[in-house]
Amino acid sequence: MTGSTPPRKRRFRWRGADEASTEPSSGPAQRSTDARDDERGHPASLEARGGADGAAGHQEVIPEGEAAAWADALHATGAAVVPADRPGAPEERPRGRMAAVRDGVRKGGDRAKAGVAYLADRIIENAPRIPVRDLATLRRQFPGLSPERLADKLVNGAANATSTVGAGVGAAAMLPAPPAMPAELAAEITGVAAIELKLIAELYEVYGQRPPGGLKERTAVYLTTWSEERGIDVTKPSTINAALGVQMKRELRQQIMKRMVRNLPNLMPFMVGAAVGAVMNRRDTHKLARRIRDDLRVRQVAWADLPEIPLGADGGALGGAPGRREIEG
Repeated sequence: MTGSTPPRKRRFRWRGADEASTEPSSGPAQRSTDARDDERGHPASLEARGGADGAAGHQEVIPEGEAAAWADALHATGAAVVPADRPGAPEERPRGRMAAVRDGVRKGGDRAKAGVAYLADRIIENAPRIPVRDLATLRRQFPGLSPERLADKLVNGAANATSTVGAGVGAAAMLPAPPAMPAELAAEITGVAAIELKLIAELYEVYGQRPPGGLKERTAVYLTTWSEERGIDVTKPSTINAALGVQMKRELRQQIMKRMVRNLPNLMPFMVGAAVGAVMNRRDTHKLARRIRDDLRVRQVAWADLPEIPLGADGGALGGAPGRREIEG
């Protein structure tokens, strides 16, 4: 067409090239069109928002060195300059695979921490409701036994109970179902914790080391003993105060996480996990009891020197049948 700029001299492709050629060019458009392509540098993106008549905009690529001059020229016509590396640009770089993996690991860790914290809260909530027998009840149920033989009876009974829990969870996981595994681990840890907390409270009774204070203080001591796997010196007020603090909850979460990792073999299929769970839970209960008994035996008080105070007479209202006492908070 007459009056049009030849394509070889047209440096920028504009939609209205024929109409624009009839008007005098201004600004950077008057620059020489003989520059080589390798001298233009990195391109910058110019995105027009559309004219006053509401027409759709267009996008051009210009040399980086001339971007400022073109921005001034296009600003007067209502166009907008959009840097190519601007956040939210039309074309963004796809996220790397490692970034996706890191996000998945972080979200998985957050869910694991939330699950452990929830499980710790449930154990703390259920601990005051665990039935505990006082020393008088234990001596009536096991007459003629010395403190050590009575403690052996209690440990063997608790070991048999935790072994049964481990075998039951292993049998439930005979055919592996990944979505149910966290619930199975949580059920096993909750059941084992209840049995071992009952054992700990009764061992304190057998060795004459009932923690002073009300049910809340005693519950905190028993939970601390379970999480730290050692006997607490109830004659020192500092140990009782430490058991009531935030440190107890933190150590309880650590103990729960350790138990979960230790109980993972219980989920092996084809009834293998049942046998593994029974053996491991029995071993762990005996190990826990041995450590606590070693600590309590050092500070043991003879039964003849203990006052006949029923469990719960110094704290909250305990109910239930004789010998079925609760640790209430």
